[in-house]
Amino acid sequence: MAGLRAEQVIYDIIKARGGFSLAPLIRENINGIDCWREAFLEEQAPVRAYFSGRAGGCSQPPYDTLNLGLHVGDAPAAVLANRRRLAGALDLPLEEWVIGEQVHGNRVALVGRQDAGRGAGELATALPGVDALVTAAPGVTLVAFFADCVPLYLVDPVRGIIGLAHAGWKGTVLQVGTRVVARMVAAYNSDPAELLAAIGPAIGPCCYQVDHRVAGAVKEHLPWAGEVLTPDGPGHYRLDLPRANYLELLAAGLKPEHITSAGLCTCCRAGTFFSYRAAGGPTGRQAALLSLLR
Repeated sequence: MAGLRAEQVIYDIIKARGGFSLAPLIRENINGIDCWREAFLEEQAPVRAYFSGRAGGCSQPPYDTLNLGLHVGDAPAAVLANRRRLAGALDLPLEEWVIGEQVHGNRVALVGRQDAGRGAGELATALPGVDALVTAAPGVTLVAFFADCVPLYLVDPVRGIIGLAHAGWKGTVLQVGTRVVARMVAAYNSDPAELLAAIGPAIGPCCYQVDHRVAGAVKEHLPWAGEVLTPDGPGHYRLDLPRANYLELLAAGLKPEHITSAGLCTCCRAGTFFSYRAAGGPTGRQAALLSLLR
């Protein structure tokens, strides 16, 4: 199997096995910028939730064209121009963005209006050591960057709380999603059974082969390792990161009907999304954005 056919077959199997709900994102093109709207969240809570694509920016190869990451070697001026284009297209002002450093950990930062603009204009002002953000502040936009890792959007529609996490394999093993839920509970008395979650576009098991080192960490830390690892030749496995995070959110107390996944593999769709695995080297980053309406 190759490309989109591989992706479709894998996710058909997931759906048949009773995995997470696959909710198609709504694709929009605004002033030449491709982006995807998380309608599952927006229809049930007063939020704006988006995932950007790679088209519509000004960055040069290998970051072509809407690279939003300042940490990948692209020209800073091009990245800032791209961020301004996306912010303008979505009407989510750049000065309201809040960004974590993203170190493939599980640290969660509680942020408010005082943090607006952190990391938006320069890498040095991003929240250090942070891979997940939680806020109750309307208008503040939580932002994280991806090129295969899993975006986790979390929304408390009852109390008006949102969270956004960056979950690569390390963050998944460290259960960053669980940490976000726990922070929402501790800080705002959220009820996990009332939370909504969306798993954004990420590398799928169709494309994500890992070695024994990664598989060993998954087996050591995740009780559901047997459900997300499939042997794939001597010393290698296929790892299903989206499902691993789905099972983690279930364990944290979310209801299965409150969790959805985009079902889009960034590696299969490397012409549409940035994919570190597909590029085999430097590439750009797309963004997940989540904001409470004022």
